[in-house]
Amino acid sequence: MKLAILDRDGVINLDSADYIKSAEEWLPLPGSIEAMARLSRAGYTVVVATNQSGLGRGFFDLDDLEAMHAKMANLVEAAGGTVDGIFYCPHTPEDNCRCRKPAPGLLDAIAESFEIDLNGVPVVGDSLRDLKAGLARGCRPLLVRTGKGQTTAKQLAESEQFRDIPVFPDLAAAVDFLLTGKARCS
Repeated sequence: MKLAILDRDGVINLDSADYIKSAEEWLPLPGSIEAMARLSRAGYTVVVATNQSGLGRGFFDLDDLEAMHAKMANLVEAAGGTVDGIFYCPHTPEDNCRCRKPAPGLLDAIAESFEIDLNGVPVVGDSLRDLKAGLARGCRPLLVRTGKGQTTAKQLAESEQFRDIPVFPDLAAAVDFLLTGKARCS
């Protein structure tokens, strides 16, 4: 099985310091839905792993979160692909849970659910916590410059641990790389 794990806010959809709280506020980044559909059509199992502390903070409820995820899945389906799983952490940072990235609990749940070893599985994110969670489980982290990615790219350049992580302009470019092996890195 070919598996790709994608962060949500800042990778697939616009991010907000005020949190994305409803399906109406959930707006895909240009090219992200089509990129997810291309991955799916190429035989990848496409899974989303996302921290959603707005749930734990009471900014939105489970119905709101499910409506956001249904909107995303429906858009990918309309583009000819599927989202095979959505894993989320509802906790706040103060909860010190195992599932909030950079902890690898969400990735562990994905590995268990799909009965797969995550070694080498691409994890696409826009923040250090996405990359750290992936590295903790032997994944292949890829950074996009959308969302928090510009700031994160500067942090990568200053860190020996993260220096070799490829950086892409957006999810579409990261997917191009996964499908062709040719980088449009930035």
